[in-house]
Amino acid sequence: MLFETVGGNRATTETAPTTSSAAVAATGAIIGGVAALSCCVMPLVFVIVGISGAWISHLTALSPYQPVFVALAVGSILYGYLAVYQARRACAAGSVCARPLSHRLVNAGLLAGTLFVAIALAANFAGPYLL
Repeated sequence: MLFETVGGNRATTETAPTTSSAAVAATGAIIGGVAALSCCVMPLVFVIVGISGAWISHLTALSPYQPVFVALAVGSILYGYLAVYQARRACAAGSVCARPLSHRLVNAGLLAGTLFVAIALAANFAGPYLL
């Protein structure tokens, strides 16, 4: 919250996160979601698609770091959604944030990151029951 002095009176001005910070958060959510998927789900997806090799077994070395990846992705997702919805309220007509394309791309990125993290968490909980 910023304070401005207007005519001797102290007024408060709320600053909302910008669309570019929401885009950075969406990118972080996608990267964190892919990192969370890398230890458990990605090797299975690679084998199903037909990509194989001895290097796939090395992806399981990232398994101890999965909670860190999930935490970073969830933090990026929460900040991204906060930035998008606060920017919508504080958006002036004719500015960059008023363009719906930028909101659609950021929302698509946040949704993809959310789905990646949800799949990674579901695989951890449902995996022992399926195998």
